[in-house]
Amino acid sequence: MNKSDLVSAISERTGESKSTVDAVLGGLEKVVTEQVVLGEKVVIPGFVSFEQTTRGARTGRNPRTGENIQIAETKGCKVSAGARLKAAIKGT
Repeated sequence: MNKSDLVSAISERTGESKSTVDAVLGGLEKVVTEQVVLGEKVVIPGFVSFEQTTRGARTGRNPRTGENIQIAETKGCKVSAGARLKAAIKGT
């Protein structure tokens, strides 16, 4: 399902216009992104949570030459399914 399919499905279920649903999804994306960048955890209870993660610096190996290299610390985003979503998946 792509974004336009999601907007259409939500619009049909809620009775809201597609433009309103699209604006709300855009706002959700912006708020979640801003908060995760700031290091805050965003939780929609029972559904999903988003949080920033940090992978520490480490020593790796260049597969071509076998030489040891330093890999810098990196940041990422962890997305976790909530309890209701997990239960729905298990029930299928």
